[in-house]
Amino acid sequence: MDADHIMHSIMGRTPKILGSEKYSEFAIFVPLIEVDGETHILFEVRSFNMRRQPGEICFPGGKIDRVDRDAEGAALRETSEELGIDRKMISAVQPLDYLVSPFGTIIYPFAGILNVDVKDLDPNKAEVEEIFTSPLRELQMKEPELYNIEFKMEPEKGFPYENIPGGENYNFQARNMKEHFYYYEDKVIWGLTARILHHFIELISDNK
Repeated sequence: MDADHIMHSIMGRTPKILGSEKYSEFAIFVPLIEVDGETHILFEVRSFNMRRQPGEICFPGGKIDRVDRDAEGAALRETSEELGIDRKMISAVQPLDYLVSPFGTIIYPFAGILNVDVKDLDPNKAEVEEIFTSPLRELQMKEPELYNIEFKMEPEKGFPYENIPGGENYNFQARNMKEHFYYYEDKVIWGLTARILHHFIELISDNK
């Protein structure tokens, strides 16, 4: 196969994240809602009956299914199902930066407005233990606490050190990640939710 034929075979393809077919893809939604004339962010507390991360604070969202037209469609579907509202009550949806986690997932966050009163929400009790809101202004005034997490490189038994420069003394580049923590009243917002919250706050603060 000549070089021209080789390059023609990959012409016009849309690049994606290398290896992404092995990742699980999730979409989440950062909901803005008006409470007593002030803009709040709405959070969920995951049901204590959930298999994964019971009782943790999160945004509405979940895994992207084949029925979803795209990541935004998945975020809106999950939000409407979890909060018991019609999709028509969600407006001004905008994408945030997506995140490739070190745990085999790609997260597509979106933000938008819930055009509904908090008291009219009907959370799905199978997934949502409770909901609460925090004034956006208050969250903007807080600096999150940051804690470093290091991921150690531990090659499996039988790793062929003899085939790489430096052998067993090879300088593997360990990765680290900053965990964000926000505190609001008796609630602790941390992990992925806090990272996306921080990203959103930075975005809107930069565009004042």
